[in-house]
Amino acid sequence: MGVAGSSPGSAGSPPGPVLDRDQVDRALARLGAEHEAIETSLLALQDHAGRRLLEGAELTGVTKDRWASAEQSITLLWTYFDAYSAALRGAREVRARRRWPSREDLVELTDVVRGRGVTVSGGAHAHGAPSSITGPAKLSEHFSLAELVSRMNELYASSLDMVVTADAVWSALPARIDLLAAELHRTRSLAHSVGVRPGEHPAGDDLEAITQELATLRAQVVSDPLAFWRSAPGSSAPGGGRPDTDRYDRAARALEDVRREIDAVLTVRQDAEQRLLKLRDVLSRADRTLTEARSARGEVLAKIAASEVPAVSGPPTALQELLATAGDYRRRSQWHRLSPLLDSLERDAEDELLRARESLTAVTAPLAVRAELRGRLDAYKAKVARHGMAEDPQLIERYDAARRMLWSAPCDLRVAEQAVLRYQQTAREILAPNDRTNGGNP
Repeated sequence: MGVAGSSPGSAGSPPGPVLDRDQVDRALARLGAEHEAIETSLLALQDHAGRRLLEGAELTGVTKDRWASAEQSITLLWTYFDAYSAALRGAREVRARRRWPSREDLVELTDVVRGRGVTVSGGAHAHGAPSSITGPAKLSEHFSLAELVSRMNELYASSLDMVVTADAVWSALPARIDLLAAELHRTRSLAHSVGVRPGEHPAGDDLEAITQELATLRAQVVSDPLAFWRSAPGSSAPGGGRPDTDRYDRAARALEDVRREIDAVLTVRQDAEQRLLKLRDVLSRADRTLTEARSARGEVLAKIAASEVPAVSGPPTALQELLATAGDYRRRSQWHRLSPLLDSLERDAEDELLRARESLTAVTAPLAVRAELRGRLDAYKAKVARHGMAEDPQLIERYDAARRMLWSAPCDLRVAEQAVLRYQQTAREILAPNDRTNGGNP
């Protein structure tokens, strides 16, 4: 504890020139204002919500260590303040003795104002602030009022910084964690309703991990708030910085990802029947197209000779089985399993329909070639008729030859094409004089 007393300057004389009455009165007024400001700050620190929370909390880690030091600093603050108050009170008593102070009074007052006349016992230091502030413990130590104020400012700044920092973290993070935990609880209930559970769906595992992380994070924030403080570079003001929310932010982002996944599952539940009907239709069309391709292949093999006709695969039985599985998932409300299966089935069904159409196109290509040759032959015959050359014996002979090949079965397309080309060439040669006569007009 501190005690106040006077310690005369060297050889019993005050430090420096003796103050006159006006200087003493001004000095006492300044010291009184300073005393009031210090008292106000100390009382505010004493009543600070963060300090009360620190006193009642079960602290761990860096916060526990710093609060033990801060408690000693606050105790020493009050010890210094009591010594300061006693010195100021003594000076005021000396000044109040008489209206016009004697020289002895002025010498004593000068020593209080300027000298190192405030004595604090060593016991206060041994149980007080760290040695970096107070130095090693001594039996007693003498201070001037200015030195005492400087010590109190240092102790107050470090103590206030610790209290403000802890309070800022407690004010910011636990409430946000609780809100996120409430949202997590709602999300878990919704997830369970659509079958998203731990061990059955990745999103269910993620929810379990987020739940554990939030519980651990809240316990750590409550017991060691200073571990979640990020100081502002270059800031010396108490509480300069901000709460470190990195772990909270990661948990919030993870929960948002899970919510999106559950929204996708809910969308599947709403659209499942329509999507299943569309899938059945697409697979049915693919099956019908393959059936048509197989039928067309038999026709091509019967009607077209010397042609390579590709084989046609069977119906998409594997996709039909998966479609049946999807229907079973829907009946059992296993939406979390139905969602990825429908996505995969929709892609595969469209690919299967495209493959069936390509197969039909490839199989019927020889028939298309025969139809094109028939059309070309008839078109040239019509052109010849418009020019009045339909009765030309050579044209009639070559037309009949090409027609027999194109309308007979099996049709050799290579030979038939050559016959059509011969008919076209003969028609051009016969029609050439007429074209020159008519100015090249058909």
